[in-house]
Formats: sequence, structure tokens, C-alpha cells
Amino acid sequence: MYAGTLLAIDEINASPDGTVTIKPVAIDPAGQLAGYIDGARALLQEHRLSQVIGCYTSSSRKEVLPLFEKADALLWYPSHYEGFETSENIVYSGAAPNQHIVPLTRHLLKHFGTRGWMVGSNYVWAWENNRILREAISAAGGSVLGERYFPIGETDLADLVRQIVADRPDFVFTTLIGKSGIVFLNMLRAAAKAAEIDQQFEMPAASCSLSEAELHLLGDSASGHLSSSVYFSTIASPENRRFTALWDARFGHLGKASADAESAYVAVHLLAGAAARAGSAGFEEVREAARGMRFDAPQGRVTIDSGNLHCWMHPRIGRSRSDGTFDILMESPVALYPDPYLTWANEADDACGPDLRLIQ
Repeated sequence: MYAGTLLAIDEINASPDGTVTIKPVAIDPAGQLAGYIDGARALLQEHRLSQVIGCYTSSSRKEVLPLFEKADALLWYPSHYEGFETSENIVYSGAAPNQHIVPLTRHLLKHFGTRGWMVGSNYVWAWENNRILREAISAAGGSVLGERYFPIGETDLADLVRQIVADRPDFVFTTLIGKSGIVFLNMLRAAAKAAEIDQQFEMPAASCSLSEAELHLLGDSASGHLSSSVYFSTIASPENRRFTALWDARFGHLGKASADAESAYVAVHLLAGAAARAGSAGFEEVREAARGMRFDAPQGRVTIDSGNLHCWMHPRIGRSRSDGTFDILMESPVALYPDPYLTWANEADDACGPDLRLIQ
């Protein structure tokens, strides 16, 4: 995410119109909840900033939100998230649930079956996504064979993997993050192979957070995992070819460009556009100017919804490859309205509904 912001900041500062210049103040919370809280306090109180881009986990976002409300500041949140939230102090530049978990749910139920296993890191991202999938499986007459949660970073997963392989589900949905997710996928592939199961086709692992940033850490287990996202580095568009060329030249050591990098990159450009429109960096001025703001992003045109400050985005489903990229299996031909409360989306609708089309 930080790398994605740096690419955007350099582009904006190098723009010949010079309307907006960004001087970043960066704080690394080191993935710790306390670090996010202390960092937000420093940015809002010591540096007196009114615009902040950051937070990866939903738990960190929820913890710092009261600080932004008190300070009259705007958090630009660049991460896929579980939804069921709106705030006048947050612009959500990551995907809402109808843009990732709902399309994945439809895909799994249609193409793989209705017997699922769910495993996740023990916080709100996993709880809510698993709830949505659980309800869809039930509506389809299927069954959840197991559901387990582990502390973030937990790697003692051998018993879990043995149980999953013994149950032989149609698919495994994982919301494990960080090191937990890497270890789990490696162990699942090895255990399935030992049981003579072609895991990537007979028992695929599916996720809404697996990205190029993790694939290069998976080694021989990198291929064959399903991921639902609004961005993959293999999107064929002029905007994405330019973005990935910049990324590879500067940050290729981090793996290929990912959804997290792209969403942070998009957030900076939307913020700069809103500040230019407002003629100010002030909280209310930028927030109001951001409504309806558009940016031709690597994923396609992204628009901030005027009502809920989430973004219209382009859902896709990909299958990971051994070279650290994804084959795009399905994608939306248009940007989808962000529906954080799933007011309109029905996750149990047949197939992928009218929203996604098959890539031939």
C-alpha cells in the first residue's frame, strides 16, 4: 500500500499543471493495532493533518475512526473490506462486499459445489465474509463442513489441515491474513498431495484477499488458488500497462502489482483530484468535492459514490499462476455500485448474476 501511494505522489508532484503538491508524512504501525492508534494520533494531533491514507485491517480502521471523528479529518481507506459500515469520515477506495465476496460466492456455488470449509483470522473481516458465504451455502441447500478462527499470525495449523483434507469439501474459503495465510496454503497443498487429491481443481482454496503480494512467497504452492478482487496485474489496458511498468521498475522486488497497491494508488489520485476541485485540503471541503470524483485507474474507471463515499469498482475473479500473477477468469464489463450493506445484492443468485461475464 505504501509503495502504491509513493507512485501516485510522484506522478501528482511531477504533473505540469502543478495544481496540487503532496508532501507525505509516513508512519509505519508495523502491523500492530497499537501502532495504528498511536500513528493516527501523531498524524492528526501532532502534524495536524486532515487527510490520511491508511489502514489495512478492518480492526485498525474501526479503532482509529473515533480519532478521525474527533479531529474532523478524513481517512482514505484503501483495502477490500467486509462492509456493513459507512462514515462521513472515511472514503473507501477498496472493494465493498458486493464487489468481492458476493461474486466469489456465486462462482464457487456454481462451479465447485455447495460443501464448503471456512477458516479465518479471528477478527471482523473473517467473521462477516464467512457469515455472507454461510448464508449463501444454506440458501443453496449446501453445508458448511467446518469453520475455524485463529489469532492473526498463527501458524500451528496442522490439525486444521488434516481435518479439512479428511472432510474433502468442494472448496475451502480462507480469510487468513499475513503469515497465517501463507503457511495454510502451503500446508493444504502438501497434505492434499499426500492424500492424492488434486487440490487446485478438486478442493480449491478461495479468498478475497490473496494477491500478487503473497504469491511470490508461496513457492511451489503458488498456482491454482482462486481470488476475488477488483484488480489483478494482468488486466489488459493502457492504464494498467503503464502502472505495472512503473511498479516493476521501482517495486518489482515486492512481487507484481497487487490490489492493495492499486487501491492506495487510486486513493491518492482521488484525494488530489478532490483537493484540486475544492481548492483546499480542509476536511469538509475535500470530502464534499470527493463526491462523484472519477479517476481512470489501472482497474478501469473508479468513481466515488456521492451517497456512501464508497467507490464504483470492477469485480474480477482470478486463478493464481506459478509466475506470481493471475489468470482472469471473470470480470464485470462495467463498474458496480458499492453496496456495503448488501441492500441490492443477493449472494445466492444463480451463477455470477448479471454482473460478471466469462472470459473466453
